[in-house]
Amino acid sequence: MDRVKQIAAHFAPKGLAALERKSPDDVVITFAMRSPLCKAGKGGFKDARTDELMLEMFKHTVAHSEVDPALIGDICVGTVLTPDANYHARGAALAAGIPESVPIQTINRFCSSGLMAVTAIANQIRTGQIEIGLAIGVESMSENPDKGGPSQSELIAANQPSKDCIQRMGWTSENVASDFDVSRQDQDAYAALSFQRAEAAEKAGYFEREIIPFTVFRKDPTTGERTRVTITKDDGIRYGTTAESLGKIRAAFPQWGKGATTGGNASQITDGAASVLLMTRRKAESLGLKIISKYVSTAVTGVSPRIMGVGPVYAVRMVLQQTGLTKEDVDLFEINEAFASQCLYTVRELALPIDKVNVNGGAIAFGHPLGCTGARQIATGLNELERRKGKVLVTGMCIGTGMGAAAVFVRE
Repeated sequence: MDRVKQIAAHFAPKGLAALERKSPDDVVITFAMRSPLCKAGKGGFKDARTDELMLEMFKHTVAHSEVDPALIGDICVGTVLTPDANYHARGAALAAGIPESVPIQTINRFCSSGLMAVTAIANQIRTGQIEIGLAIGVESMSENPDKGGPSQSELIAANQPSKDCIQRMGWTSENVASDFDVSRQDQDAYAALSFQRAEAAEKAGYFEREIIPFTVFRKDPTTGERTRVTITKDDGIRYGTTAESLGKIRAAFPQWGKGATTGGNASQITDGAASVLLMTRRKAESLGLKIISKYVSTAVTGVSPRIMGVGPVYAVRMVLQQTGLTKEDVDLFEINEAFASQCLYTVRELALPIDKVNVNGGAIAFGHPLGCTGARQIATGLNELERRKGKVLVTGMCIGTGMGAAAVFVRE
């Protein structure tokens, strides 16, 4: 009987009308929020440990989600650079008051890790393994700086695509710019738009509905004493940024390609966390919870490692095909701005209306904490979708070593 249901589901009607239909078995989101995003090494979270960011995210989720944490069937934490991640995640969950009976796992698919955490939990719910699950994305790039790829065995490095997997991400940005003729001027103009949109959104108070103030330790540089401080806003948004001002910044990688990637038109190195609580519609309704959105599907695909930034092009196409949607059905796109080169190429190649893409800015303006971003995009996108009374959100990102991921969400 289960096999019959699977076959029927495969041939079920697709498209927006079908996705808007409600079923007790739908996987829905009842909570999606994030921390402020802070500049690594010098921002608000520079002295906060990874497990402390996890602890704050867990505590706030328990406090604000209106769900007894004992009901959570599983937790999945997306994080990229964190050594011994499962130790940190399990310890932080217990310290936050989540019962010992609630299991936890960690997942790492580089820049999509937050989305992969959401996807893993959604799939567990969809297959009936659990009714409620929690997905967290977190990264402290202050505590764990990105040191690039590891060394390779000569047996692996003899294969050129394999060797390309461990190259610096700036190299891949320059390859995209060169291969697809994305100019420095266009990259700076796009980056300026990201900053300007983020500035406007912050001043209008749009982020206040998605940001949870985080209380963390701050270390006195003279005495080493740690005191608690509360961070309420992103600290990477640079007011007054223009394409002209960005044009004065020197190339970050002049040795590669066009030397068009700079510290001004690439994502900021950042600390942050985000949380998404998922469950069946049946369970949400029985608990009397407000449903924010229905999770629909995720697509992941591989691309050439040397131009890893093109991944969203293929992943977005794939997830739209899976769900029977057209780009015209989509109200908002959140495409991670790893680099202006690859994000702008994605917008052009997919012919996306720029007024639907990263409408409140993106990672260039407020940062890309690697494991956090996939979950952060959901919190940001659903918040703006609600404000605009839109219906469909698509999130997407490129992934180091040559992959792309994208997901579809439908607002209630």
